[in-house]
Amino acid sequence: MLDSFISLFTNPGPTSFINFSFLPKYAVYFVQGVEYTLLLSITAVLLAIIPALLLALMRLSKNRLVHGLSGAYIAVFRSTPLLVQLSIIFFGVFGPLIKIPKVQILGFIDISYFIPGVIALALNSSAYVAEIFRAGILAVDAGQMEAARSLGLPQGQAMKLVVLPQAIKNILPALANEVVTMVKESSICMALGMQELMWGAKTVAATTFIPLAPYVLAAVIYFCINFPASKAIEAIERRMRRGDKR
Repeated sequence: MLDSFISLFTNPGPTSFINFSFLPKYAVYFVQGVEYTLLLSITAVLLAIIPALLLALMRLSKNRLVHGLSGAYIAVFRSTPLLVQLSIIFFGVFGPLIKIPKVQILGFIDISYFIPGVIALALNSSAYVAEIFRAGILAVDAGQMEAARSLGLPQGQAMKLVVLPQAIKNILPALANEVVTMVKESSICMALGMQELMWGAKTVAATTFIPLAPYVLAAVIYFCINFPASKAIEAIERRMRRGDKR
């Protein structure tokens, strides 16, 4: 049994972890998969920022209805699987209600798949980013709002000109972490045929009958994207904390 396990790493046969003989022919699937994954993830988080800020402000509102609506949205999207949300939006909204033409960008990204995927990821991400915004706003000393109001600024302008600029310092590292998280979560789009990195690995595995190495390569690529990004974010956070101590 031990010999069989060791052979997965040493034997260059189809079941080996290190059988990358498919690369010369199928490397393009992984290159395009990385491009698709990054474009999908970054676009989704950027689209999530505006609704997330609105949701965060609604959560901070003293109006019970506004507060409740925001809380309900966040609860629904944080308490249900992303695959379920993606399926409902893809098959329930963009299938029968909204028709998107099959047009390709960059030669391999079909917008009839890409747009529903981005919207589903953005709606899901906005529920998490809203909490990031809310926490960042609450981290600003309450005296800042009081001082702005005492100078005659309306609450909206005080929030826009005084509180939010200070909250951005608290928000940016967490927002960058959300991008890293989204790079991993975007792999769920493979289930609906979107040609991101995991779709590429699955397609290569099915085409070449090499069941392990394509997924190993996909895991290595995800690691090479997310680990350095996470370390860079940690370095930025440490630098910001040093600035606070001064």
